[in-house]
Amino acid sequence: MARAVKGRTDSVVVVGAGLAGLSAALHLRGAGHDVTVLEQRDHPGGLAGRLDLAGHRIDTGPTVLTMPELLDDAFAAVGARRADHLDLVPLSPAYRAEFADGSGLDVHTDATAMERAVAELAGDREAEGYRALRAWLTRLYRVERDRFLGASFDSPLDLLGRDLVALARLGGFGSLSRAVGRFVRDDRLRRVFTFQALYAGVAPADALAAYAVIAYMDTVAGVWFPRGGMRAVPRALADAATAAGVRFHYGVEVVGLDRTGPRVTAVRTSTDRVPCDAVVLATGPAQSTRLLRGQPRRPRPLRWSPSAVVVHLSAPRVVDGLGHHTISFGTAWESTFDEIIRRGRLMSDPSLLLTTPTLTDPGLAPAGRHLQYALAPCPNLDVAPLRWDEVGPRYAEEVVGELVARKLLDPGVEVLSVVTPGDWARSGQAAGTPFSAAHTFGQTGPFRPRNLPFREGNVVLAGSGTTPGVGIPPVLISGRLAAERLRR
Repeated sequence: MARAVKGRTDSVVVVGAGLAGLSAALHLRGAGHDVTVLEQRDHPGGLAGRLDLAGHRIDTGPTVLTMPELLDDAFAAVGARRADHLDLVPLSPAYRAEFADGSGLDVHTDATAMERAVAELAGDREAEGYRALRAWLTRLYRVERDRFLGASFDSPLDLLGRDLVALARLGGFGSLSRAVGRFVRDDRLRRVFTFQALYAGVAPADALAAYAVIAYMDTVAGVWFPRGGMRAVPRALADAATAAGVRFHYGVEVVGLDRTGPRVTAVRTSTDRVPCDAVVLATGPAQSTRLLRGQPRRPRPLRWSPSAVVVHLSAPRVVDGLGHHTISFGTAWESTFDEIIRRGRLMSDPSLLLTTPTLTDPGLAPAGRHLQYALAPCPNLDVAPLRWDEVGPRYAEEVVGELVARKLLDPGVEVLSVVTPGDWARSGQAAGTPFSAAHTFGQTGPFRPRNLPFREGNVVLAGSGTTPGVGIPPVLISGRLAAERLRR
């Protein structure tokens, strides 16, 4: 079991009411702690933000929700039930993939339906390969679930054991591209099962095969959508926490931590001082580093994931054949990752994610309109310090024009809002990316910034910048792991 914070931890202040902070608050309260949550915004959610424009209920953060059982765990920590707070709809298909050659594939989580779809696209041999790939993804997830995804690390030695051997035998430390290529040869299918590497901040050829577990979450476990939009998730978690006795203070800026020796004794806001026995910083790496006064230091600086431009759209109609999530792949692949990760350039032949939430919940837009989000991966500000206030509007027009040319957007679509790396940076995200530190080998597992930064301290970290990593499932897990560090 991972090391616990020493000393008294009865009263805990959680800084940040994003998904990680909310998960931590629920698990802490369920374990009997007195919990106070301080949030800078006037509502819960953090990066799972919201924006209301012209009758459109826009989600400004993540749009893909997987592994809802982790939400169940958070609710259950305080004796609540997810069904009483949140209405989740399973998406079928999980994705619609559109390829540059004009072909398309509905990505089903049901094995039989997906086998049939793969056979129609690429033949029976590839369908057999898909069956073997699905089995491998399932075994990979079972090996990683508790020991790698669901555990804190105090040392690289914590990795040693049977699970590490099992992961190595499954090829988890090889290349993601090569691992998937052992099962399916069709280039289109390889893309469907490796594009998730971008969530981890690395190209599929460079990503560890262990990160195929993200493809398991998407394509095997399933994708869900909450009625009311993604904003409904943090709202539901906050409501359950409040009912259990967690105190929330919104519109509060945390400016510092008061210390006595290695321990924090209070959290200072711009107007108040909140005494505590321990602190969970669920604020993201940039603000956590500021509050911790730049410590702890790493031998090498963190490498940040690529960023994204998100264009929020209002459309008079939805093009036939779209899924709730539609991935439009360009002809280029490896060169695309090279452009945005290494060369600091915008994609010359883009692959894009188009989300149409009103296909599932029409109430998110006014009558007669549809709400759509176009996401274009792009370099972070460390790799390419572009002047996004100037570049952003032009690039948004290019993205919309490309999707219209690919016949995936109605020509009458209107731009509601554009979010760029510059906006992410202004909201406090390091290097202007919402995807935090990249999951390179040196920033994975025990080598990622630990959630217990000081052996003798009483500060614990939660969120995408620490263990286990980026994405809604890892972030929810990070909140639970932070709470476990403070076990009484």
